[in-house]
Amino acid sequence: MKIFKPEIFQGSLNKNSYFEGWYFKHVSTDQKQVYAFIPGISLTKDDSHAFIQIINGLTGETHYIDYSIDQFRWSKNELNIQIGDSIFNESSIDLNINSKNITVNGRLEYSELSKYSKTLLSPGIMGWYSYVPFMECYHGVVSANHIISGSLNINSVASDFTNGKGYIEKDWGTSFPECWIWVQSNSFSTKTASVFVSIAKIPWRGKFFMGFIAFLYLNGKYYKFATYNNSKIVDVNLKGNKLKIDLKNHKYQLSVLIKTNNAGDLIAPVRGNMTRRIKESIDSEVNVILTNKKGEVIFKDYSKTSGLEIVDKIFDYL
Repeated sequence: MKIFKPEIFQGSLNKNSYFEGWYFKHVSTDQKQVYAFIPGISLTKDDSHAFIQIINGLTGETHYIDYSIDQFRWSKNELNIQIGDSIFNESSIDLNINSKNITVNGRLEYSELSKYSKTLLSPGIMGWYSYVPFMECYHGVVSANHIISGSLNINSVASDFTNGKGYIEKDWGTSFPECWIWVQSNSFSTKTASVFVSIAKIPWRGKFFMGFIAFLYLNGKYYKFATYNNSKIVDVNLKGNKLKIDLKNHKYQLSVLIKTNNAGDLIAPVRGNMTRRIKESIDSEVNVILTNKKGEVIFKDYSKTSGLEIVDKIFDYL
């Protein structure tokens, strides 16, 4: 069943007002190269196409390369998609992008993937919401943490990612939420650590609720915080360029403090159309602390190559 494989292509080319996209993030071992590649499709009445978005995390430079829909191919049983001459799967990416403003060629291989845990009641990061039909956007985490080997030639300049860190997630549906916060990082001094937080305004039966999904992955264990497991938002506030998020469940509290840096323009879906512009940073700085109910610190670390999106009037609803 597709629901137990959120990483694979969930749609069909017969859909309308539909999008699906995968997010492959790469950070070199010296953290001087930070790139995300976002392959996907947009299915609409007037402009169905495939695309690859690129963001340089250190400069905020972005590119959107579109392809005819017949240049999109996929596997039915595993994450293995091809757009043009570029191939994306769980174990590697082969990039052959030659557009007017950017060329990217090379191969990166992934090892020691930390896949998100799955159960019958929780087949992915959305928990039992994975079973709810007609939600505007579904989310999946493919690998919270993995090791990269290989290099890319980007505009004829070699970028070595060997022993760097990688991360893969994805989204699919009709539209991104009206507003949201997204935080992600796995470039900590603690090599096994990875953090993810998403808070969004979710349409629900003609109304809405503020939903969230989050985790800290550490030494093979997922510490999960989500609406569906009765976790709570303790605090979310933005002062200047500093965002603070505190979440708690029945055993732990997760505190995330983010300092925003360079942000680039990405294109996001509205009813399948890739027409909405949002801002994303991949070089924001994040401090993460996990404590137990006694206040004892289980994890504390810092990363300077963190993903961050704060979109539209999210604080009006928190």
